[in-house]
Amino acid sequence: MTSCWVIYNGSLVSDKFADQARLVAGAAERAGITVKIMKNYETIMDLSVNLSIPDFAVLLDKDILLGYFLKSRGVPVYNDPAVIDLCDNKATQYVQLAAQNLPMPRTIVAPKVYPSFSIKDSGYFEKVIDRLTLPMIIKEGHGSFGMKVYLIETKAQFYEKVESLRGVDFVFQEFIETSRGRDIRVNIVGGKIVAAMYRHSETDFRANITNGGVASPITLTSSQQQLALTAAHAVGAIFAGVDLLFGENDEPLVCEVNAAAHIRNILNVTGINVADAMIAYILEDLS
Repeated sequence: MTSCWVIYNGSLVSDKFADQARLVAGAAERAGITVKIMKNYETIMDLSVNLSIPDFAVLLDKDILLGYFLKSRGVPVYNDPAVIDLCDNKATQYVQLAAQNLPMPRTIVAPKVYPSFSIKDSGYFEKVIDRLTLPMIIKEGHGSFGMKVYLIETKAQFYEKVESLRGVDFVFQEFIETSRGRDIRVNIVGGKIVAAMYRHSETDFRANITNGGVASPITLTSSQQQLALTAAHAVGAIFAGVDLLFGENDEPLVCEVNAAAHIRNILNVTGINVADAMIAYILEDLS
């Protein structure tokens, strides 16, 4: 019988991470697979020891080293750890998306500045403000659920934030006023759209449900469908949660691609369990 590990991060105390694992494990069990839900630290990455391995693993976490470890032992890992690695840093992700000429907010990748040093008096930041104008968005490279994303409205806020981010990967990004407090989440599996929802917030510039946004089902336009699929393909994501913004005249823009997207909210909103499509794809891929 086919076996799999469903892995989530055991250091995170919120039940939504274990819940994500249970959703995927349930789909695997319905498909007749022997499943073991595992916290990421329950596999000791001892490079000198051979371990009993499953037929495949679903990595619902950003423990990229664990993904690489399992892959080195011959375990097919979904998503591939290289994809999770790429998407986990928004700066590297945007470089990849821009290389494919996908429509997205104008983005400037911040230069590396070591924590004990500053480039405040170099003139660099003035050039960024001149190009993007205020308000603008600053996004840290690593962040989930809309966290570590900042709406910068004044020069004082700008300089305070960039000084606080010395030593951190981040990007400057054009603020899309036409998409303030609203976006679309599209869940994709194996190059096919499985579910989508519209999210909006009356109290925050971000639409994430975690930050108080609410969601409803949406029928995507052909341009929204195509852009979401192209964005997932651009980063190599088999499983993807693609977030789209509303540009001028509601033309879609790529906000970001999530390679470890949560699926509970979209299940609650649409009634579609993306995990069933994930497991069906894996079984076909392995056959």
